[in-house]
Amino acid sequence: LNAITNPSTNSYKRLVPHYEAPVKMAYSAKNRSASIRIPHVASDKARRIETRFPDPTANPYLCFSALLMAGLDGIQNKIHPGDPADKNLYDLPPEEDAKIPTVCASLDEALAALEKDHEFLTRGGVFSKDFLEAFIELKMDEVNKIRMTTHPVEFDMYYSL
Repeated sequence: LNAITNPSTNSYKRLVPHYEAPVKMAYSAKNRSASIRIPHVASDKARRIETRFPDPTANPYLCFSALLMAGLDGIQNKIHPGDPADKNLYDLPPEEDAKIPTVCASLDEALAALEKDHEFLTRGGVFSKDFLEAFIELKMDEVNKIRMTTHPVEFDMYYSL
């Protein structure tokens, strides 16, 4: 999902532990360090799910479609999400921390994951294989352009004027 919910190279600058967005793929009712929150509510009509890792560079139509398809895939395949993570995920002992999966650390990692696992997105014609291939190619071009361009911070760090 990350390639669609976080589609720019800059998206991953906020997806680091203890920063703005949660990186641990866990859910909770009250824990803001989990990537998915299902807050306690007074009535069923107020029930909602908060997905906390997508960023504003995501196309909302693609993002919500991908999130819904992932949810449907979980329901159809009876994928158990595990127990709720009702504790601060940034304060876990290392052995417990290692058991919780994380979001991708970079766009190229996210694109590789999407290339490997995208069948759930194509069900019902929501996303076409052609669209996903073109999306991956376009975004890899962006990754490569950034990778081959010297960043201004590198000039400050390594070159004196």
